[in-house]
Amino acid sequence: MPPIVDWRHVSAADFRVPADRRLSDLTAELTELLGTPESELRELALAVLCTWIERGVFDDLLPGLGDGMAAGLHTGLGERGTDSVFRRSFSALVVAEVIDRDTRRPRVNRAKVHEWGDRLATWFLTENDERGWVAPHGWAHAIAHGADALGALARSPHCGPGELLVVLDVIADRVTRTSEVVWRSGEDDRLAMAAIHVLRRGLVPDELVDVWLERIAQASRPRRDGTDQADVYRQTGNAAAFLRALYLQLALGPAAPPRRSDLVLLLVDHLRRAHPAYLGPSHHRA
Repeated sequence: MPPIVDWRHVSAADFRVPADRRLSDLTAELTELLGTPESELRELALAVLCTWIERGVFDDLLPGLGDGMAAGLHTGLGERGTDSVFRRSFSALVVAEVIDRDTRRPRVNRAKVHEWGDRLATWFLTENDERGWVAPHGWAHAIAHGADALGALARSPHCGPGELLVVLDVIADRVTRTSEVVWRSGEDDRLAMAAIHVLRRGLVPDELVDVWLERIAQASRPRRDGTDQADVYRQTGNAAAFLRALYLQLALGPAAPPRRSDLVLLLVDHLRRAHPAYLGPSHHRA
């Protein structure tokens, strides 16, 4: 069915809410369009929803909107290579926007944000479709969008030390698994940014952060246990790329988290051990 609203016209009109339609009907159509394989319509739906959330259009309806978007995380979950990934991935971005809106203008209780966090974590750890750009349909980018949603959780005042540690663990679970693909569409940078948001809060005990880093560092080093190492980059590539991205953001990024200097030195040590051929001690060659 064609859209009931010309969303290009809404965009051109500074995203004003159409006065001749009920908000519930508009929201239902936008939600459906998040899953369309037509890139332009999908991106338009995302832009409209995020703009309306930011402008407070949904402030009195924020818990229900978040619930509806969180439901989209499970559409076709488990599938790989199908169009269902668009609904899951773009729903995650809207959930992130809802959480950020609540952070700026509180409208949702702690239990509800924790519920969304649980649903995001379950989806993110179960997501099988790691494609970035999907020709001719545009971005799927589930890993990057999931990272953005985890970052929103990390910024929420409803998340304390326990919840922030869970965010770090979810990131570690994702980057340490042997993937079908080595990410190449900025996923490592987006996940590192989510981790930075956790670290900036300064609430997770230092020793637990160090253990978390060691776990990822171990996964970034080729195993020497006799297993098949035909594709060492598929085995270690995502963890190693994450460590490099985290190092760069810690060393060069603004708004430094507590212990930045200590963490940078720790990451340097991990990176030297992950890349001994490039960063290890130099060897004299005759």
